[in-house]
Parts: sequence; structure tokens; C-alpha cells
Amino acid sequence: MFTGIIKSIGQIKNIIYKKNLYFIYVQIKKKFRKNLKIGQSISNNGCCLTIINLYKNIIVFNILKQTFNITTFKKIKIGDYLNLEKPITINNFIGGHLVLGHITNIAKIINIKNYNFSKILWIKPNNIFQMNYIFKKGSICIDGISLTIDKKLKNKFSVNIIPETLLRTTLSNKKINDYVNIEIDLYAYIIVKTVKKIHKNNIKYI
Repeated sequence: MFTGIIKSIGQIKNIIYKKNLYFIYVQIKKKFRKNLKIGQSISNNGCCLTIINLYKNIIVFNILKQTFNITTFKKIKIGDYLNLEKPITINNFIGGHLVLGHITNIAKIINIKNYNFSKILWIKPNNIFQMNYIFKKGSICIDGISLTIDKKLKNKFSVNIIPETLLRTTLSNKKINDYVNIEIDLYAYIIVKTVKKIHKNNIKYI
């Protein structure tokens, strides 16, 4: 489990496909390397992946073909950058919101408004059904980053990116038509599902 507060940025150094598995080699900073262990989970652009090997400044992950195909990993290439976060521990301060690292959809950046030190991104999920769980001023995880939804329309939503987030994440390099991983807020999902179930049952027994 994660908080959506990015701790470092890594760079993809190699991608190997073997025996229905992808092997992703990510170069990391020395500070992020501290206390990492094989078997530990790391959020990579919001996707929870398990470390299978460690070198001096390289961590290696396996990605199943299914995960590869339903996330933005299917579009990555050597040299691309990833937002990284270690899992939370009991004594961690949760600065964002609780994030599982389970990508619910990919989405396209359809518009960017640039300001002097900030940006507004308009994002459209590939699966429009995801909009049922997206609410104005609610939380959403985009490429591993905990963000607050600013505006919501029928098939798209916007998020404001402050200078600190631009400085510490890969969002500063995003362009229109780029894709991002999204994970809807777990609590929004549970509430919507519960209300729909109650509503359905009430109608059924009237």
C-alpha cells in the first residue's frame, strides 16, 4: 500500500521479454536504494511491482503480460522515466491518500494549460465507466501521484499540478496525447458500489 507521494524518479535502462514475462531494469538514485530488498513492492508509475533482483543502482521487476497490456507499460521504452514510491509502514505519515498500486485504467491527457509555475491537466479515461467513481474534490492516483480532482465533466476531469509536484515527478514532461495510469480512490469505489446495491435491492422489494 502507498500514499501517492513520489519519493524518487527512476529511468528504464532495459526491457527484456522472456517466457511470457517482461523484465524491467530501472536505474535509481543512491538515496532511494537504501534498505531496498528482493521481494519488496515498489510503486512504478502507480503500478505495484515486486523487486526480483538488485544491483548497485539498478532494480529489476517482472511484469506479467496481462499487466503489461492494461497499463502504460505497453507504451514504455528504454530511457523513459518512472515515478517511484516505497510502500508505507505503520509509522509513516500519509501525505496523500491510500493507494493500492492496482491500476484501474489508463487515460489520455487531452489538454494542458500551462501557467508560470503550475499546470492544469485534462484527462480522459479509456474506459468512460471509470467516471462513475471520479468526483470533484475527490482523490485520484495518476502515474502513482496522489492528486485532487478539480473539475469533472461527462467524459473527462482536470487536476491542478503545483510547482512541487512538477519538480518531483514526471508530470512536468507530459504532453497532450500522452497516456497515464490511473487508480480510482478505493473509498469512492466502495461507496458507489454500496449505494448502487442498496438502491437496486430497495427497488426490487418495493
